[in-house]
Amino acid sequence: MEIKPIKTEADYDAALERINVLWGSPENTSEDDEFEVLFTLVEAYEKEHYPIAPPHPVEAIKFRLEQMGMKESELNKIIGNRSRKSEILNGKRKLTLKMIRALHQELNIPLESLIMPY
Repeated sequence: MEIKPIKTEADYDAALERINVLWGSPENTSEDDEFEVLFTLVEAYEKEHYPIAPPHPVEAIKFRLEQMGMKESELNKIIGNRSRKSEILNGKRKLTLKMIRALHQELNIPLESLIMPY
């Protein structure tokens, strides 16, 4: 097992190919150890070179509602009346700190998904 840092796209591609070969290796074997190390290296490389930005807060809210099988109307009791909910979901109004806390608490939406960097 020769493992080295992933510094280039070629290194990254080679690591991915090796991971595909090692996928499903029996646990507690040298192949499984190699898989885990390569997977960690690939994860670190992807985090630096292919970062995934958090979703827009409105998209995070809609996604969570869909996951929970809830209707948009159920947001009224969390973020306020119907018109306020509509303004938020249509991007005409920003979330307040109180709304962010309520959405995080009630729907378990990560705070970083609800706070937009301006």
